[in-house]
Amino acid sequence: MVRQLCVLAAVCGVGLFAGPAYAASCADRDTVVQRLQSQYDEMFSAGGLQTIRNKQTLVEVWSSQKTGTFTVMLTTPDGVACVVATGTDWHQINAEDIPQGSES
Repeated sequence: MVRQLCVLAAVCGVGLFAGPAYAASCADRDTVVQRLQSQYDEMFSAGGLQTIRNKQTLVEVWSSQKTGTFTVMLTTPDGVACVVATGTDWHQINAEDIPQGSES
């Protein structure tokens, strides 16, 4: 659980520093989702809300176990989604897969 929270915090940090170069990677969310599903076989993996300057955005991670690709996108309340990161070699870690330590 702690590791998953750290990963989500890192993803949110990416959103804070997304510069103007990513503005060209924005489109209607439905269009972006359709492309992620059809071209990359990705599906929604994780997400959460981020608040910057009193405005909330949805941070989403889409990934594919089949292709190993992943996409991080931010979606504004008006439905515009911007891709802020993409990559390969995605691996999902489930809480039950993390070895439990012993109490001290």
